[in-house]
Amino acid sequence: MPESDFPDIKALHLFKDMADVQFQSLMRGAYVQNFPPQIELISEGEPSDFLHVVLSGTVDLFCSWNGRETSMATVRPVSTFILAATIRDAPYLMSARTLEKSRIALIPSQDVRAVFETDGNFARAIVSELALCYRSVIKAQKDLKLRSSLERLANYLLRQQDRAGQVQHFELEFEKRRLASVLGMTPENLSRAFKGLQPYGVTVKGSRISIADREDLSRFAKPSPLIDDASS
Repeated sequence: MPESDFPDIKALHLFKDMADVQFQSLMRGAYVQNFPPQIELISEGEPSDFLHVVLSGTVDLFCSWNGRETSMATVRPVSTFILAATIRDAPYLMSARTLEKSRIALIPSQDVRAVFETDGNFARAIVSELALCYRSVIKAQKDLKLRSSLERLANYLLRQQDRAGQVQHFELEFEKRRLASVLGMTPENLSRAFKGLQPYGVTVKGSRISIADREDLSRFAKPSPLIDDASS
């Protein structure tokens, strides 16, 4: 792996407090690859040979069963996936593919587990990371099970508007078919949900969203930090 990539990886919460000698040891077995869009990086059920770090680009985590497929999460730089499988030495529970040209670091899982056993700071960071992932899963389950499709879409749009700086007009982060999958809907249900939000000031043209009255939409959506705050 080029040493120019080291600072980005070391800056991650997972690695920033580990001993330099341990970090250098971890990087000696790692390498970086560039992938074009729509390349499958891992497949669910495969052994977890590597911990992946997204250095640039975007990665879709998805699952399949009985001819159906759903998107689980989007991974952006700089961040890792899938840590739990690496630490447990267990098969991947999700597949991953690039959504755009991406630069990915691959760290051998056996090296990660070896350093986990010897570096206390690294071990504590892994526990913290896995706890955050667990809480994210709980929030996603609450969003899916407690809210209607209209409420899920409304809260998603409010979160996207926040990421865009609360501007009135902003672009969806990905195409509508994938958005429907992320929100647990069919594309047809997503189309109906967009229409259902029109009385609350939401208009959509292609991938461009306009929210005329954020307060009105918020009163309907009732966002909650116990569901919608990804940072806690």
